[in-house]
This record gives sequence, C-alpha cells and structure tokens, in this order.
Amino acid sequence: MSSSPTSSSSSGAPSAASNNPTTVFVFGASGDLAKKKTFPALFALFRSNLLPTHTRIVGYARSAMTPAELRERLSKFIRTPTDQDKKTLDEFFKIISYVHGQYDSDEDVIKLAKAAAEVEKKCAQPSSDCATDRVFYLALPPSVFIPISQQIKRHLTDNAGYKRLIVEKPFGKDLASSTELADALAANFAESEIYRIDHYLGKEMVKNLLILRFANVFFGAVWNRQFINNVQITFKEPFGVEGRGGYFDEYGIIRDVMQNHLMQILAIVAMDRPVDLSAEAIRDEKVKVLKSIPHLTVHDVIVGQYTRSGDGKVVGYLELDDVPKDSITPTFAQAVLHIKNERWDGVPFILKCGKAMPDRKAEIRIQFQDVAGNIFPHDLARNELVIRVQPDEAVYIKLMNKKPGLSTETVISELDLSYKQRYGGDYIPDAYEALILDVLRGDHANFVRSDELDVAWRIFTPMLHELERAKHKPEPYEFGSRGPSSADEQLKRHGGFTRHSQPYTWVPPAKH
Repeated sequence: MSSSPTSSSSSGAPSAASNNPTTVFVFGASGDLAKKKTFPALFALFRSNLLPTHTRIVGYARSAMTPAELRERLSKFIRTPTDQDKKTLDEFFKIISYVHGQYDSDEDVIKLAKAAAEVEKKCAQPSSDCATDRVFYLALPPSVFIPISQQIKRHLTDNAGYKRLIVEKPFGKDLASSTELADALAANFAESEIYRIDHYLGKEMVKNLLILRFANVFFGAVWNRQFINNVQITFKEPFGVEGRGGYFDEYGIIRDVMQNHLMQILAIVAMDRPVDLSAEAIRDEKVKVLKSIPHLTVHDVIVGQYTRSGDGKVVGYLELDDVPKDSITPTFAQAVLHIKNERWDGVPFILKCGKAMPDRKAEIRIQFQDVAGNIFPHDLARNELVIRVQPDEAVYIKLMNKKPGLSTETVISELDLSYKQRYGGDYIPDAYEALILDVLRGDHANFVRSDELDVAWRIFTPMLHELERAKHKPEPYEFGSRGPSSADEQLKRHGGFTRHSQPYTWVPPAKH
C-alpha cells in the first residue's frame, strides 16, 4: 500500500531514504494525544502512500484492549469522508497491533519486544538480512519519559536499522528539569536520534515564514528596527481547561504555550538568514537570536486567571473539580521581550496567550512605524503584516488606500492572501502529519534542538520561579472576555495597542 518516503538534503531537495521495513511504536496508544493526533496523522500518511515500505505500527499502553476495542477507540478520530477512505482504513488497521503493559517494567517491555519481532518477521522482505528501522513515539505524560526511554534502549534497539525517538512537550518545567530530562535522554540516544515535537513548527503558516522572509526582497528590506515598531504573536482559545485541569494546573499557560509554541514562532520571525535550508543551519540561527534575549522578570509579564462567564453558564477556573481552590496557575499571560542585537534593539516582541478568550486565533502581527509628517486630515493607521496561523490560514497587509469617489479621503484596506480562496483545492496537512513525515525522512529542521531548548528555558525560568516564590496572584478576567485589563495597558505602553479615527475589520474575501 505504501511507498518509501524521501528525506531532505542540506539543500532542501529530496534525497533517498531507507528502504528498510519500519516499525513505529506508539507509547501511550490509548491516550488522548495518540487517538486525536498520532494515529490520524499516521493514517493520513498511509492513505497518501508516504509511509515506508513494509511499515508496521505497534501500540503500547497500560490499558488492556482487544484489537476491536482499539479500532473502535481510534476510528472516532480518523476522518474517512469517502468509501475509498473507509476501505483504506480497513487496510490501515491490518498493520496495527497492540500490547499492554507498564512503562517501567522489564518484563512487560520484553513482551513488547517479542511481539514486535513477530510482527516484523511476518512483513520482512525476501532478503533475510534486511534490517528493521524503528521509530519510538512517546505520546505520554512527561513523568514517564525517562523510565520508558531507558526501557526502549535496553530492550528495543537491538537492530541494525536506524532508531528515532519522538518526544512530546512539555520538555521539563524549568531549566533544571529540562536539563535533567535532556541528560537522561542523551544517556540512551544521540541528539541526531531525538526529535522533540513542537507541533506549531509543523503548521503550514509557520513553515511558510522562511519563504515569506527570505524569498521576497520587499520584506527583507524592511525587516528591522528602522521600519518595524513592534511584533505581536498571539494564541487564543475560546474554551477553558475542562477535563485536563490536573495537567494544566501543574504547568500553566506560560509553560504550556508561551515558552514553546510562541517562542518558536518568535525565533523564526526574528532570526537572520541561514546559510542554507539544512536543519542545523536553521536551528543555529534560531539559537543565535534566542541568546540575544535577556531573561524575563515579573515586571515583563501580565498573568490572569479566568472566572465564571458573565451569563453564569460557564464555570471559572477555580470552580473546576480537578483544580485546587487556591491555585495561582495562570490561564492567560502576556509578556514583552526584547532582542538585544543590531536588527531588533528597541522593538518589543509581545507574546500573548490565553484560555477562555472571545475567539480562537493564532497569528503574527507585525506593526510598522507610523508615517512621518502626515499630510492627510485624518490619523493614519499603521501598516501591518498579519500572518494568520489558525484558523483560516491567511497572509494580509493592512495599508492606507484612497476611498473610492471624488474625495482624497483615506481608508484602511488590505492586500489579502487567504488560503481558502487562493489555494482552495490544495491539501494542507495537519501539523502532526507533516512532522511525522519529517521524522521518517530524518529531517530535524522543524524540531527543537537541545541547546535551543536550554536557551528558551533560561529566558523564562527566573520569571516563573519569581512568580511562584512570591505566590503572585493572577488578575481575574471573565470567561469570554479579552483578558485582564492590565494587558491592554501593557500593550499601550509598548506601542502595540493603537486607536485611530477609522474603524477596520478584516473580512476574508468571498470565494469567486
């Protein structure tokens, strides 16, 4: 059914990948992440013939399940809009097997190893000396990363093919715990074998940033402090943390979203041009720009926590059953960072993320400097480049235009590239689909390197520890509101919140 994928060379062009049989181990196969993201992504690759030849998938988790129960659990989250997709799904489940056991048990993981060997024997190529490549996907809570990685090394890597370990965030809670995890993984796997997933790096518009920045001369010419006033990177969700309050309360919005997703976007927006498109060249530039950011303090950040909705229908964070009643975990955060280098000195980078907001949106908003010496009778809005990551992927430029008619009145308009209208027939893969394919290709460009993670935690750890040590109470904000009022005040202080005399609302163009 499937064919061998290609891998990315240093030039960005495809090159030949291994033709060996491949076994993908999904640890935590019964969990939310596996059923909602990992298996649907593997099915999408299978359907597109992008899995390696003779691929087998082995699920492993604590829950005892029959193959029929596993299929029922997974099928609810795998889209099969056509009859052919339904037939393909039947073929997909034929390559999946399942073993249950503990993550720290030698006996159970040895049982897994034997089951995998039997599966691999059945799908071996005619050449009996063919090695089997193995991919280990840890769709697990971080508390078991270390024990399961040790078990994998001890019992599942005795083969001549490649071995690749996929690790999901969070990568620790601060610099010390991140370093402990990195050291434990490094004891069993080489850095070249570790793929730390930040799924935002697999999103279409984040991957598009390199093209926008370095393939367009007009953006390159103004991508600096002389022309850009501020950069805003925003992540908003219109729901709370119902059902996952226990996990969320341990980490909070800064660790869950800002330190990883938003900082990865910041690094790509702010980095200098890499020497080529190789993974190491790109990640070298990201590390370089992150090293130019001073660590944050409590004075650089606004934190909030949502309360019951105005109509009383949605409970507040502290009213959730799995959240401590005295919790000071933030569900909203806004931080202002500064990059101390020649390109960006003096330009605030404003990162904002929150739960229980009015709408769902992730976007990058680059505000250019005000027009000097305005000769028109009305205030002029700043030009803005907006890159909408989700939903409804788009790139648009806000600019001033002459209002049609006999006057010279100005009006805010836009040059718009909405993906649904421009690329309506093109398939945009899910982030996990793109990233798992990158792992199979051996391409690290969209994964987090250990020193990159280290630098990011150095920026955030002092501020996080200071918040916790002082028991800093988040500012309450109503469910469905814009967030704490002090966040808008902070935006105003740093030039990111502007009011002008002309209203403007971005409206996606109608499809012709």
